[in-house]
Amino acid sequence: MTEEIEQYIKQHSQKEDPLLTRLNRDANVKLLNPRMVSGHIQGRLLSMISYMIRPKRILEIGTYVGYSAMCLAEGLAEGGKVITIDIDEEIEDMARSYIEQSEYADKIDFRIADALKLIPELDEVFDLIFIDGDKREYKAYYEAAYDKLHQGGFMLIDNTLWNGKVLNPAASWDHQTQALIEFNDFLAADERVDRFILPLRDGLTFVRKR
Repeated sequence: MTEEIEQYIKQHSQKEDPLLTRLNRDANVKLLNPRMVSGHIQGRLLSMISYMIRPKRILEIGTYVGYSAMCLAEGLAEGGKVITIDIDEEIEDMARSYIEQSEYADKIDFRIADALKLIPELDEVFDLIFIDGDKREYKAYYEAAYDKLHQGGFMLIDNTLWNGKVLNPAASWDHQTQALIEFNDFLAADERVDRFILPLRDGLTFVRKR
């Protein structure tokens, strides 16, 4: 996607909430990897998907600064909730500060934890799951989350094209790329689900549990 096309999409799509704009700017000033923020275009897509599904329960693996959690919360059904998990304590203050300022603060349950340890303990079944954590753990996240997903429910899995690196064999030291290649191949062969990769930003895979 060229910069001109990206700007055109932003100009002709729903505007992001001013709080999200401030969060995005804050992340670009203060954080080493601001590209990890979902941003305007992907954020509006996550919001639209949530509105289309109207989920009661959403699970997010990888909160980062809370941008995507707030976008997903926009489409929750009445009484709905987002449980969002991140293992990085260093981003907790920033993420929690913005989540608490959001109109969806009472719908977002933000937890600092190891998702692979926490997910099996959750007494919830989810309508929508968004995976955007450690790329080396994608298969483990997927398997843990699969059992918590309603039949007919959806998963969204971010960064599955990984800047095109998945097209070629990964270097021996590039464990994230190798893990993504292996995960994509695993998912392509998983007959329990339907799947589609949307070439938006760094690749977003849609999965429907049969």
